[in-house]
Amino acid sequence: MTETRPLDCNELVELVTDYLDGTLDLDTRARFDEHLLDCDGCDNYLQQFRTTVATLGKVPEDALEPAFRDKLLDAFRDWR
Repeated sequence: MTETRPLDCNELVELVTDYLDGTLDLDTRARFDEHLLDCDGCDNYLQQFRTTVATLGKVPEDALEPAFRDKLLDAFRDWR
């Protein structure tokens, strides 16, 4: 049986979008959840990320100026 190492905070930040999308493999998902149990900072980060996604999801696309929308899309296009 192999032991898996705990996830650290930096790894969690890198994986948060995959976690929310439900695309993590079972082992990584378990390590992610285990880290959250012991790390209030990362749990808070995840909650803030969820709030941000929910809030931005309520903004109608036509409510953004096209230049601002393009700037946002460029900023997050390759974000992982």
